[in-house]
Amino acid sequence: MIALLQRVSEAKVIVSGQCIASIDQGILALIGVQSGDNEDTAEQFISRIINYRLFADEEGKTNLSLIDIQGGLLLVPQFTLAANTKKGRRPSFTSAAPPELGKSVFQSMVDLARNGYAQVEAGRFGADMAVHLINDGPVTFILD
Repeated sequence: MIALLQRVSEAKVIVSGQCIASIDQGILALIGVQSGDNEDTAEQFISRIINYRLFADEEGKTNLSLIDIQGGLLLVPQFTLAANTKKGRRPSFTSAAPPELGKSVFQSMVDLARNGYAQVEAGRFGADMAVHLINDGPVTFILD
């Protein structure tokens, strides 16, 4: 699994002209599910994401997590994160999970997040989404 975390002051997902998910201050996490991923991987990543220290404390140091600030979490499936781009001019998606597995693992991730954290929103797997965000900082990290 690969997660691209972006610290945001706000973010939302639009599908067919309709807002299906939105958060204020928090984390937008783009999630790429790979072939070997499962519910255990999803659980590990959710724990890392909500506890990852992306937010500034009183001294301006990035010592606070999503839990500490009680911010929103917006999970968005993005299979292109699993692309191999090391050679050539065309990405290879051989390491990406097949759609059925990707959808299942992503939904497990959403369910686990909602069971353990109050402010969770999600994009729609397989949908053509427009993701709007204001990246705060900008602060962006890749977890793999």
